[in-house]
Amino acid sequence: MYPELVTIGETMVVFEAAVDGPLRYASQFNKRHGGAESNVAIGVARLGRSAGWISQVGDDELGKYLVSSIRGEGVDTSCVRYDRHYPTGLYIKEKIREGSTQVYYYRSGSAASRMKKEDIDWNYVRQAKMIHLTGITPFLSESCLDIVFEAIRMAKENGIQLSFDPNLRFKLMKHVPNAKEIVLDIARQADIFMPGVDEAEYLIGTSDYKQIADYFLQAGVSKMVIKNGSSGTYYESVDEGAGFCPSHKVERVTDPVGAGDGFAAGLLVGLLEQKPLKEAVELGGIIGAMVVTVKGDVEGLPDRASIESFSMNQRDILR
Repeated sequence: MYPELVTIGETMVVFEAAVDGPLRYASQFNKRHGGAESNVAIGVARLGRSAGWISQVGDDELGKYLVSSIRGEGVDTSCVRYDRHYPTGLYIKEKIREGSTQVYYYRSGSAASRMKKEDIDWNYVRQAKMIHLTGITPFLSESCLDIVFEAIRMAKENGIQLSFDPNLRFKLMKHVPNAKEIVLDIARQADIFMPGVDEAEYLIGTSDYKQIADYFLQAGVSKMVIKNGSSGTYYESVDEGAGFCPSHKVERVTDPVGAGDGFAAGLLVGLLEQKPLKEAVELGGIIGAMVVTVKGDVEGLPDRASIESFSMNQRDILR
């Protein structure tokens, strides 16, 4: 049984300081995992849809932890490879103060950055209904860039919906002279494109929702979703028109990391279930709001019952 949604990208082990303040004062850490693509896959699986994550980890204890943990969340990990020569990547989270987090990456030369398209089971990818990519993977290495464009080709040739979240990481991009052009090239070929408004402004020089949507819809994108944090989300498609969904208000932001991945999971599940774009965006918005109230990248990703409870509570507040 092949999964409906397939993601390709690096997941790292996360060591999060147990206390607030500069890392130099932290002596205890909590171990978790985080990676945009596997976060989305976990979010999709928690909502009862099937998802597969393709990656490469070190043949080490951290790599084994990642695969075991992500598989335990219901994600198919059968296409994850172990590499004996390169380590599993990791990053450290520093909580400077409530709602403010700094992340330090130690991923250079990681096993995931050594992935090659020849190592991917493309028949597995070919069976998917949707492929989800981010703007992180193409900048891990030249071979990872090749994988991204092979996935795009596979999607186009087989009628698979291609989802793209730019998820820009400027520390990775700064060493690639044509980084912006690469992201734009991928975006124009996507069926579903979901940038943050600041990311879209970086790419095409405007923060105007309509101008952004027009640019990419005219380039061939069929569904545009433009996220604007606590303000809300603008959406537009070639066949369903446009609209704006205000963000759900939360009393306290505990950890903002992972909110965009939660949003993407909800959006993509809505589209897999053939909901109107507006309803898919609303589902993404609910999940994004829920994620920021819980520590960790995936700990706050909800199941259906949790979403219903959150939605009922929101309606009670509005009344």
